[in-house]
Amino acid sequence: MRLDQFSNPSFARGRPRWQEVLWVALSGLFFSSWLPGSYWRCTLLRLFGAHIGRGVVIKPRVRVKFPWKLEVGDHSWLGESVWIDNLDQVTIGSQCCISQGAYFCTGSHRWDRATFDLVTQPIVVEEQCWIAAMVILAPGVVVHRNTVLGMGMQAAGEYGPNCVYRPGSTEPRQSARP
Repeated sequence: MRLDQFSNPSFARGRPRWQEVLWVALSGLFFSSWLPGSYWRCTLLRLFGAHIGRGVVIKPRVRVKFPWKLEVGDHSWLGESVWIDNLDQVTIGSQCCISQGAYFCTGSHRWDRATFDLVTQPIVVEEQCWIAAMVILAPGVVVHRNTVLGMGMQAAGEYGPNCVYRPGSTEPRQSARP
């Protein structure tokens, strides 16, 4: 790869640069801080274009790259230090628990090209899922309804529905409750 040849002309940030700069400043000062409270975090995300459902709980130190590329359903929780690195759309359904330290990565690079081209894919977590602590979700992951990804997993591909997955296995350990 030749990083001096990297170019990113087709990537759509989704908002004007000034809005992105404003989000970075406000999120660094307030949103990603240790300050308690979910209501004002949800409100700030909505002001920047996120679709946030009712009863959403957002703990301190959560990071969101582009709020306008985020959708969170009703009564879902985002645990402390969750990082949503959403260069592409991230959709989290209703009644989901995203535990502390989970990382949603929607972008990567073409290492086989000299220009190290950026590639992005959305991540979808359907309703009633639990993404346990320290799970890493790769670009393009789909977690179907009522599915659990166990602590520390590195998830790539498609999961579920109604299954429990554990680290080191692509096969479900057991069925989740119906």
